[in-house]
Amino acid sequence: MLGGLSFGHLLVVAVIVVLLFGTKKLRTLGSDLGASLKGFKKAMSDDDETEKKPGQDADFHARVTHDQPQETVVKDEIKKDKEQV
Repeated sequence: MLGGLSFGHLLVVAVIVVLLFGTKKLRTLGSDLGASLKGFKKAMSDDDETEKKPGQDADFHARVTHDQPQETVVKDEIKKDKEQV
C-alpha cells in the first residue's frame, strides 16, 4: 500500500503514544474527552427542547399591550434590567 497506513503502522504509532504518555494519562484523557462530549450532547438536547417549547417568553409577551407599542415595552424592560444591576 503506497502512501497508506496499514495495521502494522497504526500499531507502531499506538505503541509509541503509550510509551510517551503512559496508560494512566491516556485513560484520563479518554474519560475527560468522553465527559466533555456527553456534556456537549446534553447541552444540545436541552437547547433543542427549549426551542420546541412555545411560550418560553410568555411573561414578556404578556406585558405587551395593545395600547403600548412593543418598542416602548422593550425600552421599559431594559430600564428595569439596568436598575436591578
